[in-house]
Amino acid sequence: MVRTILAIVVIVLSGYSLITQTFELMPYYMFILGAFILVSGFIELQKDRKGFWGYMNIVISLFIFIFYIPYFL
Repeated sequence: MVRTILAIVVIVLSGYSLITQTFELMPYYMFILGAFILVSGFIELQKDRKGFWGYMNIVISLFIFIFYIPYFL
């Protein structure tokens, strides 16, 4: 449910940015994309598939959060 809502928001924001050629919303888009990837990683870990991709999704989302924090400050 949360993953679906985040995916829809990411698609809408990226489509808006692509159509209008304004990239002012890019930090928000990347933040929501990071949240989407984080939620996907937690869902993978809760499914008892403690493989590579659950942890990799969490690492990628933390990477996105760390590099986009200065845009919010």
